[in-house]
Amino acid sequence: MDERLKDSDRTAVAGIAHSPPHRKAYSYSQQLRTNTGGHQKRYNNHPRNHSLDEIDILGPGHRRNAYYDGGGGGGVNSSDDEEFYRYASSREGGASDRVVDYRHLGQIVEGMGMGDDGAFDESQQAPDQPLPEFMANGGGVGVFKVPHRAAVHPNRPPCLELRPHPLRETQAGKFLKTIATTETQLWAGQESGVRVWKYSDAYEAGIGMVSGRKAPRGDEDAAPYFESANTSPTICMMVDQGTKLVWTGHKDGKIRSWKMDQNFSDGTTFKEGFSWQAHRGPVLSMAISFYGDIWSGSEGGIIRLWPWESIEKSLSLSPEERRMSALLVERSVVDLRAQVTVNGVCNISSSDVKYLLSDHVRAKIWAVGSQSFSLWNARTRELIKVFNIEGQIENRVEMPSSQEQVVEDEMNVKFVSKSKKDKSQGFLQRSRNAIMGAADAVRRVAKGAGAFVEDTKKTEAILIATDGIIWTGCSNGLLIQWDGNGNRLLDLAHHPSSVQCFCTHGSRIWVGYSSGLIQVLDLEGNLIAGWVAHNEPVIRLVIGNGYVFSLATHGGIRGWNISSPAPIDNILRTELSERKDLYTRQENIRILIGTWNVGQGRATHNALMSWLGSAVSDVDIVVVGLQEVEMGAGFLAMSAAKETVGLEGSSVGQWWQDHIGKALDEGSAFERVGSRQLAALLIAIWVRKNLRTHVGDLDVGAVACGLGRAIGNKGGVSLRLRVFDRIMCFTNCHLAAHLEAVNRRNADFDHIFRTMSFTRSSNFFNNATGKASTDKPDEGRPDLAEADMVVFTGDFNYRLFGITYDEARDLVSQRSFDWLREKDQLRNEMKAGKVFQGMREALIRFPPTYKFEKGKPGLGGYDSGEKKRIPAWCDRVLYRDNRTAPTKECSLECPVIASIVQYEACMDVTESDHKPVRCKLNLDIAHVDKSVRRQEFGTILQTNETIRSNLEALRFVPETNVSTNKISLQNQDTFNLKITNKSGEETVFYHILCEGQSTIKEEEATPDYRPRGSLGFPRWLEVTPAAGMIKPDQVADISVHHEEFHKLEEFVEGIPQSWWSEDTRDKELILLVIVRGSCSTDLKTHRVNVRHCFSGNSLRIDSSTNASRRSQEGSTHNRPSNIR
Repeated sequence: MDERLKDSDRTAVAGIAHSPPHRKAYSYSQQLRTNTGGHQKRYNNHPRNHSLDEIDILGPGHRRNAYYDGGGGGGVNSSDDEEFYRYASSREGGASDRVVDYRHLGQIVEGMGMGDDGAFDESQQAPDQPLPEFMANGGGVGVFKVPHRAAVHPNRPPCLELRPHPLRETQAGKFLKTIATTETQLWAGQESGVRVWKYSDAYEAGIGMVSGRKAPRGDEDAAPYFESANTSPTICMMVDQGTKLVWTGHKDGKIRSWKMDQNFSDGTTFKEGFSWQAHRGPVLSMAISFYGDIWSGSEGGIIRLWPWESIEKSLSLSPEERRMSALLVERSVVDLRAQVTVNGVCNISSSDVKYLLSDHVRAKIWAVGSQSFSLWNARTRELIKVFNIEGQIENRVEMPSSQEQVVEDEMNVKFVSKSKKDKSQGFLQRSRNAIMGAADAVRRVAKGAGAFVEDTKKTEAILIATDGIIWTGCSNGLLIQWDGNGNRLLDLAHHPSSVQCFCTHGSRIWVGYSSGLIQVLDLEGNLIAGWVAHNEPVIRLVIGNGYVFSLATHGGIRGWNISSPAPIDNILRTELSERKDLYTRQENIRILIGTWNVGQGRATHNALMSWLGSAVSDVDIVVVGLQEVEMGAGFLAMSAAKETVGLEGSSVGQWWQDHIGKALDEGSAFERVGSRQLAALLIAIWVRKNLRTHVGDLDVGAVACGLGRAIGNKGGVSLRLRVFDRIMCFTNCHLAAHLEAVNRRNADFDHIFRTMSFTRSSNFFNNATGKASTDKPDEGRPDLAEADMVVFTGDFNYRLFGITYDEARDLVSQRSFDWLREKDQLRNEMKAGKVFQGMREALIRFPPTYKFEKGKPGLGGYDSGEKKRIPAWCDRVLYRDNRTAPTKECSLECPVIASIVQYEACMDVTESDHKPVRCKLNLDIAHVDKSVRRQEFGTILQTNETIRSNLEALRFVPETNVSTNKISLQNQDTFNLKITNKSGEETVFYHILCEGQSTIKEEEATPDYRPRGSLGFPRWLEVTPAAGMIKPDQVADISVHHEEFHKLEEFVEGIPQSWWSEDTRDKELILLVIVRGSCSTDLKTHRVNVRHCFSGNSLRIDSSTNASRRSQEGSTHNRPSNIR
């Protein structure tokens, strides 16, 4: 036999797919007729090539065939440039351009029977053995590089996965919206309440592995946590160290409190504490002011203030008096919007108050809308300034009517610039443009047209840095620095995606983007580092326990060492990689891919059973792609219009899904996961129920390639989902028709591959899980290029060339498919690296699937009409996995390895002019047991001496000195407190809080110090600046000033009459001066005792003086200038 094999045969046989035998595959190939009527002709006189084809790239001198339609299409982008934030692209070069090697080579070669003419004998193919494959050239360069994978991500710091990425489908009603940290806990607000993690449990096994605990779906690998009783969805959250409470704002308009130090128990939900009705609408934002008051923002520009005195009184009441305590707070409300509204005209915007920021350096509050800011005095609660995102002052804004307000709140429509269309358009194109224009107008009206907000100017995040500078982030990636008075200082940008969140610690600022990117900046705005932290938007960043914790829209929480990038990252990466065998898990599944151009027809149940139902006994996932589900100019134009408003699908498409579901025994065996329809194209996916918990995160995409790249008669629809945490993409295509349109088909594929962008499925149960985005960290890498497994199926429309109708019929009747393959346009283009670069297909051993006369069975049904279209393999299935070389084994470095165990056409199905094709893929998948890896992560931190010494070094705090530990103030007195940085090298960051205040009573031996909210200050004391940085060997001057805060009408004979006031008694408080280094995980505190000695005779109130002082507030420019 070896003597009869040519070189190319040996190359083909040399490689049989690297995949272990799986379960038994059942072949349902139909017997083919061996005659075609009167067109019998043998080609024994031809120099037959019985090989599996030589696969040499066409040289530059190769003559173009007549079927080329001209043009220079089909070029390959060979750019090897790597982007900074993406996974490193594979450096191993392109995969072999020969027929792919397979495992068990000797067995299969011995098992391959050759007939007398040397043809491959399918009957002697060993059951379940992988089929020989053909691989296209061009797969090792540019966007066609296989994405790099590793046991530990090579381009970002190793992280603590406190809560691994849960599948979206498992999170209905449980999506996390925000997080906050205390000294010992991480709290998260979710759609059904709150949950809390203890840092002491951060490295423990997942709750799904803890005996006696049933893990909610999606949280099997999460570190142990405790969950509250159900509440209205949590929107915002803040930590109050003064009261040891976590405050949450909810969709039902309530503000709720939760005790930090309560006893949490496994399996038992904990309950809220004190709460009250703060707004009619949702509580969108909250902040605790310099003086302990709680500020809250809601829809329509509503800002309300809840005085600390009423909150303190309510917290002192017993649980039985809860209703009274809530009423007490609700009645004490200060409606700030109403306060600045005169004769129906309001000085602040009516847009939603998205964020509230407390400026503890200057005792101010920033209220942030999409395009405007209002700046408030936290002490007097007066409006200081209203300005827009450009920094321009806005004086008065008319109060809109309720209807206008709703419109303004909904104005989220983007302007889309459109190039001028070619005037020489056909009727269909003009009709399509008219319909799309009308649909666009409908969309604008539905969104609240009349005035549009440009996304590029929306404020999405705000932060006060440790040096006192205010930072805001915009939806176009712009970062803006402001001084304390709302003056715009500096604009900078490091990434084009929308800024979603900030956090700061010492000399660093972390920025989270909608692309999933995290950047680390210094206080000047210089970029230190950046990495892709999540595959979805990063919506929250907080500092706790030596980590920067990031929350993504899917609910995953990761902790990044506060010093990263740092030397310990490399140590952790190496140690974790060496332990990969401990946390690597392998799975084996089968996927059935079906494609059929249905020619606008319907199929019988028997046809669907023959095609799909009979082949799924050993299959875990079924993906079906249909073409020409429904056609016609009117339908196509209407479909294009519907796409512009986010609508897709049709009754015919639904019919097909329902009937395919019946053939698959949907409901008992399989579950339909999702679908996407673009006009005549439809793709849908079903998953076996016992695998459903490991499959999800369905995203969909569509690219039109029809008239003007806008009509969906040609194009592609795609599904992307996770299977055992590996990304798989399935694309159904219908490419350009006609024999001569090869370059157009190549261009269609290239367009689909490069531009396919995924969004959440319209039939997904929850489309409101956060600020979803399709932004990509690297705009040069298409979504499809980043998948572990890519499957293209459909009616590719590639034909047979250089052969007549009669010759093709005769070769088919003789099953001389090796001859026909040499005439296959697709195979020829793949050899040349012009299309489907790097993708693989099993060698075809079934008759061409196009074109047949409907209703005629067998090979006698080929088109015998006037046109006599040459039979062709139009309907195909190709794939690409993680392999960069034939010898790759399944591992975390090469996590998905596939092989084809069945590839055939169903010749007995006659409902269309195309025959349906099915392809069965066997997949080996390697994935990470994230619970075990988290445990190993903790073990390395605790046992590696180098890491321990590095972490210990992070605790260093430079030496500082405070000029005094006792201050005595009379009315209106000012004391200059000095903080000295005694380090000659390190910068120090300080923050001053009030540990508690006590009223001096003669009968009390020891003062009873009571803290205010968030360790805030009493209103009679001003500390300026209360936070900042001190450079090496410099001194910070802090003004500690007594300031009376009562109005003149509140005094009777010089004595304040407010019910909560005890100003006639001497008071004493303790200032906490907290200092840390640039990247310290530890801190040091200095305590300063401040005593106010009240003297009624010396009390003088000068309203003009107070007004003058207020007008001069916030005179600090840029950064605090009190450093000497």
